[in-house]
Amino acid sequence: MKVLLIGSGGREHALAWKLRQSARLTALYAAPGNPGIAEEATLVALDTDNHDAVIAFCQDTGIDFVVVGPEAPLVAGLADRLRAEGIAVFGPSKAAAQLEGSKGFTKDICARYNIPTGAYRRFSEAGAARAYVEQQGAPIVIKADGLAAGKGVTVAMTVAEALAAIDDCFAGAFGAAGAEVVVEAFLDGEEASFFCLTDGKTALPLASAQDHKRVGDGDTGPNTGGMGAYSPAPVMSEAMVARTMAEIIEPTIRGMAESGHPFSGVLFAGLMITAKGPELIEYNVRFGDPECQVLMMRLKSDLLPILHAAATGRLSEVSAEWREEAALTVVVASKGYPGSYDKGLPIAALPADTDSSKVFHAGTALKDGQLVATGGRVLNVTAMGADVASARNAAYDAVAAVRFDNGFTRSDIGWRALNRT
Repeated sequence: MKVLLIGSGGREHALAWKLRQSARLTALYAAPGNPGIAEEATLVALDTDNHDAVIAFCQDTGIDFVVVGPEAPLVAGLADRLRAEGIAVFGPSKAAAQLEGSKGFTKDICARYNIPTGAYRRFSEAGAARAYVEQQGAPIVIKADGLAAGKGVTVAMTVAEALAAIDDCFAGAFGAAGAEVVVEAFLDGEEASFFCLTDGKTALPLASAQDHKRVGDGDTGPNTGGMGAYSPAPVMSEAMVARTMAEIIEPTIRGMAESGHPFSGVLFAGLMITAKGPELIEYNVRFGDPECQVLMMRLKSDLLPILHAAATGRLSEVSAEWREEAALTVVVASKGYPGSYDKGLPIAALPADTDSSKVFHAGTALKDGQLVATGGRVLNVTAMGADVASARNAAYDAVAAVRFDNGFTRSDIGWRALNRT
């Protein structure tokens, strides 16, 4: 099978690394890719925003299957265009991708199908949103409705912080994503990331993971796209997984089909495990980043036929087998992230990959033969271990071998799991 992978981040490097191992693979291309992905796939200089160009490449090259990594092409309708040309694609339609593309759309689906989530209101102008916040008090959560690269959410602990977040959204801090704002109740508990493949009918739950969203140790500072992750997440017990499937995932799949937007791809549920049980914080319509990295390290099964089965309505015919060991990834970020940061600075050295550790490239490029950092999140240093503590030690040992003067990491990835032991 000839496969085209869309994307250029750490998630896509992990997918490329796993797809490369497939017995069903005959050729793997990636657009636009990165230097790490180049070790696994043939990079293609495609403008993935140009859907005609993507289709022409697929037709000219004889691509059998397209795997879309990031959310933006899905929200823009790339999967629809590919399907219209008879090309199999892993990823939801534009209409179904609203689950990530519009926070308000998701909250409305939750309300319609009785899916547990925080109480909310939608606002299209600042005055009404501010008045609602002053009435509700804090803590409270402010979300830009549209795609904001993981940065459009403020968990406001004071009313003043919430009002400032509303003003930022409507002042254009997140571009068109902030033209509408969702204000929702603060949920208290432990966060978890839950992933499930679906072909619109069948649901296949994947392994659990937990992400660290805030930039600083002890889960302090502003939210980021993710500073590290580990799998499995102890909070997602068998009973909690069963409740999540029955109360959140399955009603969503049924509801999307009934609404005329059947969902095919991966549903990534950001959960808060509260005293009442699992509640939905948000949906993403692609693998998490950096959760994908730890999931791919733990997946024993061949990834390619699983994704293809989800894309072609045959998910009931496959299963996924997981390693017993834990995996943990530490993000090496550019100093200043998630705010402004310098680009193009050299990465002098990386640790060698081993059977149990791997460095995934997230925001890198080659400049005159030198590896340089181009993103806020630059590397995902990932390792396996008998348990989370062992995986964490191995990952931080590998981090110590990274030579990137402008880089920083959190030092406590996995702390919630370790505090349970």
